Amino acid sequence: MTLVAGVDSSTQSCKVVIRDLESGAIVRTGRATHPEGTEVDPETWWVALRSAVADAGGLADVAAISIGGQQHGMVVLDASGSVIRPALLWNDTRSAAAAADLIAEVGAAQFAERTGSVPVASFTLTKLRWLADNEPENAARIAAVALPHDWLTWRMRGFGPENPQLEELVTDRSDASGTSYFNSTTNEYDRDLLDRALRRDGSAENEGIVLPTVLEPSESRTVALGSPSFSAGLLVGAGMGDNAGAALGLGATTGDVVVSIGTSGTVFAVTDVPAHDESGTVAGFADAAGGFLPLIATLNAARILDAVAGLLAVSHDELGALALAAEPGSAGAVLQPYFEGERTPNLPNATATLFGLTLTSTTRPSLARASIEGMLCGLADGLDAVRGQCVVAQRLLLVGGAAQNPAVAAIAAQVFDVPVVVPEPAEYVALGAAVQAAWALGGERPAWPVTLTVQPAPDYRPVIRQQYRAVASRD
Repeated sequence: MTLVAGVDSSTQSCKVVIRDLESGAIVRTGRATHPEGTEVDPETWWVALRSAVADAGGLADVAAISIGGQQHGMVVLDASGSVIRPALLWNDTRSAAAAADLIAEVGAAQFAERTGSVPVASFTLTKLRWLADNEPENAARIAAVALPHDWLTWRMRGFGPENPQLEELVTDRSDASGTSYFNSTTNEYDRDLLDRALRRDGSAENEGIVLPTVLEPSESRTVALGSPSFSAGLLVGAGMGDNAGAALGLGATTGDVVVSIGTSGTVFAVTDVPAHDESGTVAGFADAAGGFLPLIATLNAARILDAVAGLLAVSHDELGALALAAEPGSAGAVLQPYFEGERTPNLPNATATLFGLTLTSTTRPSLARASIEGMLCGLADGLDAVRGQCVVAQRLLLVGGAAQNPAVAAIAAQVFDVPVVVPEPAEYVALGAAVQAAWALGGERPAWPVTLTVQPAPDYRPVIRQQYRAVASRD
């Protein structure tokens, strides 16, 4: 049996999944936690990776491995291969003002055309500007800039302060496309934007800054200097960003849209058409299979259900049962669920509002249903934005913990005008990384099956979104 391994180095933890190359079956898994915070010493990821590999029984019998990781984080290295300062993660918002400054200097339309996206505080470019303005002595030491999965792959291959070969850093299009200094249409870095972020007057200064080599989906490197956890010669895939990894793990192809309902929500589509949304609503990322992955994010998703379940003093299962006892449209009750502001649409100071309360609609079932409808309508608005980038949606894969609630799946089939399927719960980023490892090993993308647990019959009810749009028009 030939085995391949996939890693998901996420914000919260590191997961390792080892799969059979022929069938894709999961053979064993491992896990380790990451520290909390928005600023983290990358060394903790390295410790967690080795711990998760050990928890998975080691890699002695594994032929190839690939790492998927949280996007956007800034890892800056000096000429000795040492990390200059703790990494700023995607969820560190201190660079919000830097993002606004860069947009003012370059223009939203130019950013969208050159990089596919308009930068926000999450993106690496804005963090580099923050570094230049607030820690100029650290910015001056930069010899290489990497993303979390780039750095972990480099360390796994035997590089670091003890073997500082910066030119051995590698990445892929999906993760590079989240930096705001990479053009995923031409597959080239935009060093002019890097110059601007670091406030360096001429590109000559930045020509010396090493950026990871961008590998194709089937390309690989090997572990150059072996260690107890990673044997010399082990094949290593390019790696990928987390959303691109999930798309690979789900087997998503052109026409598929993934709606992920976690603490926050994401909607992304697999397409062969690049996105260039100068409004900044849709991020024009690349995928890990040679195409594109336009994406929107919402701040409010599963925690909407947490809040309303707490208010009604019920479990999530009980909330779902209450919701299914109400008619579509919640008897006119509409929850606009911007409890913590919102990113899509960009309303950072907004709050949630409950509309349409009458003696008929002021019931526990109506409130329960309005919470699910409101959550899904916000994501459906995101799907509309993605479709506005020439994306054709033929199937919607609903994932995340909340997707397993029967009421969420059933109501999703009424909110979205696209057939909905619910895959079984799984670590899809790590599974996708294993797909890439198999691709690098065998030269072609494996077609491993994905188990679907629910496939609700299409039951589109326009009234739900019509009510939601009517509420939005009052803003």
